[in-house]
Amino acid sequence: MPLLARTILTPLHIDVRRGAVADLATILADGRISAGGDVAVVVGPGQGGQIADLLRPSLRSADVFTVAGGTLDAADELGGKLRERSYDAVVGIGGGKTIDVAKYAATRRGLPMVTMATSLANDGIASPVASLITGGLKGSYGVHIPIAVIVDLDFVAAGPDQHNRAGIGDVVSNISALADWELARQVRGEPVDGLAASLARMGAEAVLAHTGDMTDDAFVTVLAEALISSGLAMAVCGSSRPASGGCHEIMHAVDALFPGTSSHGELAGLGALFCTFLRGDQRRFVEMAACLGRHRLPRHPADVGLTDDQFVEAVQFAPATRPDRYTILEHLAMSVTETRERLADYAGALRDHSG
Repeated sequence: MPLLARTILTPLHIDVRRGAVADLATILADGRISAGGDVAVVVGPGQGGQIADLLRPSLRSADVFTVAGGTLDAADELGGKLRERSYDAVVGIGGGKTIDVAKYAATRRGLPMVTMATSLANDGIASPVASLITGGLKGSYGVHIPIAVIVDLDFVAAGPDQHNRAGIGDVVSNISALADWELARQVRGEPVDGLAASLARMGAEAVLAHTGDMTDDAFVTVLAEALISSGLAMAVCGSSRPASGGCHEIMHAVDALFPGTSSHGELAGLGALFCTFLRGDQRRFVEMAACLGRHRLPRHPADVGLTDDQFVEAVQFAPATRPDRYTILEHLAMSVTETRERLADYAGALRDHSG
C-alpha cells in the first residue's frame, strides 16, 4: 500500500460526548471551518439527513449531498459536484461508507473535511484511508485526515447495536497488527514508528481492559477515542501498518472470496484472534477471546457464516491481498493442510477457554 497523505497529522478539534452535534453547529456558525458558510455537507441514507436538518440554521449557504453505497463511483460523482461551485470545506456526517466517500472526494478537491460519525463500526473515523468498492472489490485509498472529528453518543446509541459493536473488533485487531509489525522489524528490518505504535496500542489496551459494554457511556467513549487514536496512528507513520496486519489480510480475503459475509470490524477481530493463536501468544489469545466473547463478536468462522474450508481458503489467499506486508501468515507460509490443522487446534483452544 502506498504512503498515505500526511498534510495534517492530527485533527484540530476532537469531541466525543452526548449532544456533540451542537458543537458542530457552533463550529460552522463561528467561522472556524468556513467564514461564509460555504460548505458541502455529505450525508448518508441513515441519520445524516436528520443531523443536517438540525444544522440548517447554522449552514447558511451550504449544500447537502446524499451519497450511498461506499463506492469509488459515488466518490467520483461527489467530487464532480464539489467542482460546480467554490466550497471552503466538506462536512461528512454518517457511518463509515459515507465518511470514506466524503474523505476521498474532499482530498481530491484539496478541501479540508470535518467528520461527524454516527457509528463506531471501524477506525475510518479519523484515518488517512478511504475504503471504497470498485469492480466489486474493496480498495484502500490514501486521503487527508479530517481537521475535526465529532462523535455524538446520542446518535451512536440510536444506531444498530451490532454495527457499533463491530468497532470493538477493529480496535482489538491492533494488538495483532502491532505484533506483526514487530515481527517484520525482527525478520526484515522494517522500521517501526514508536509514536504510531503507542497510539494504536493505547486504544486497544483501553478497550480490552474496560469492563463496560455498549450500554455504558464510559465504555462507548473509550471505544470512540480508541478508533480515533487508531486513525491518528496511521496518519503519524503514513501507513496503515499500526492497525492492519494478518488480521486485515484475512478480512480482505473474505471480502474478495465471499462478498457480504460480515462487517469490517467483525472480520478484523476474528482474523486477529486467529493470528494471535498462530503466533503462540497464549496470554493475548485468552485476553482477546474473552473480550470478543463478552461483546458477542465472532470468534469462530461459523459465527460469520463461513465453513472451515472457506476460512482455510481465505487464510491461504490472505497474503495476496497485501503483497507488501510481512505478517505471521507470510512468516509461517502454511500449506492448506497445515492451515486446516491449525484451525482445528484453534477451535480446541477456544473450547478450553470458553466463557
